[in-house]
Amino acid sequence: MTFRFAKLASAVALASAMVSFSLAAVAAEPIKIGVSGPFTGGSSSMGVSMRDGVRLATDEINKAGGVLGRQLQLIERDDEAKNERGVQIAQELIQREKVVATVGFINTGVSLASQRFYEAAKIPVMNNVSTGSIVTHQFDDQPENYIFRNAASDSIQAPMIVDEAVTRRGFKKVAILADSTNYGQLGREDLEKALTLKGIKPVAEEKFNIGDVDMTAQLLKAKAAGADAILTYAIGPELAQIANGMTKLGWKVPMIGSWTLSMANFIDNAGPGGEGARMPQTFIQEPTTPKRQSFIISYLKTFKPKNNRIDSPVSAAQGYDSVYLLAAAIKQAGSTDGPKIKAALEDLKTPVDGVVTTYNKPFSAKDHEAITANIPVFGEVKGQRVVYAYPDDQKTASQVRVKDVNAKGALVIKK
Repeated sequence: MTFRFAKLASAVALASAMVSFSLAAVAAEPIKIGVSGPFTGGSSSMGVSMRDGVRLATDEINKAGGVLGRQLQLIERDDEAKNERGVQIAQELIQREKVVATVGFINTGVSLASQRFYEAAKIPVMNNVSTGSIVTHQFDDQPENYIFRNAASDSIQAPMIVDEAVTRRGFKKVAILADSTNYGQLGREDLEKALTLKGIKPVAEEKFNIGDVDMTAQLLKAKAAGADAILTYAIGPELAQIANGMTKLGWKVPMIGSWTLSMANFIDNAGPGGEGARMPQTFIQEPTTPKRQSFIISYLKTFKPKNNRIDSPVSAAQGYDSVYLLAAAIKQAGSTDGPKIKAALEDLKTPVDGVVTTYNKPFSAKDHEAITANIPVFGEVKGQRVVYAYPDDQKTASQVRVKDVNAKGALVIKK
């Protein structure tokens, strides 16, 4: 009897140990985070920089013990800046990989095409580069919105561009050159709205396609209309063709455009023709705070970019910060459940010390934009790098600009 009891007790103990081991194994499973962006093609300087910023933050978090006692695991996919590819990836990450959230999206069109699947699955998305004004408002008609962003929307950038051209620099005859993508055309519309508020109508509006290498026709129309500045919404390779086209024509007027004028494949391909181009920036590669210095040193040491210049500093910094925001939300939620992560993002209790800013209550149930109009500054291409366009911004760069919902300068987005 005693032997049988001992044997039974031993079996129970073994079963209990196996259950405990099984539960521990489940608890130790990594937390899967999707990373979606263009890692090849014309948008790759943004996508790769974003991905590397995400990798850097993830490595730091994992070395510090992870989140909820679990490691973060990145599931990376190259969307090639193609809407249809982004859609395929979204479904794969949700259905097969079972990600708890996704960061990334570089191209506005890819974002708009893909994030509806995350919305339906109640999985949070952190847009860390895509800037189309509508991105976080795509599901305003739904009871809940799972789309967040920590990049400066075009509703912020367009008024900045117009204010720089018209108010600060006195240009009255501006031409708009924008690519034919969702990004370019939605940005063009935002520029038009901002110009209208200044009582100005563009003297020319020209469109071109991704991959176009000759902007002569568009530039000749702008020149014939008397344009004294070119306002742009496009990405690096085509922006370089605009600068090169002006050089070939012997006609030089300032280029002022969206943040993408800071892309390496604009700066490098445009050469001297790109000098002086100006654009809004949430981050400029200068060690103006201890956090930014640490980030820059770690990034350069880890990824060793050419000439110690991050291809797309804005993308890298915002990618880095997006992971820390998600990690903070998962920790606060105490769960990887989508609705709970969303609720935590909308009411973060503890500030997140990021590269771009310190995120103190960055989101609410009605506001999924972490960046407000007071945060970006103007950058300028000078000596094949982006530097502060204005000395005053350089002087105050060590003072972290924090979210201000009352900051003026952003276009109102109809919900």
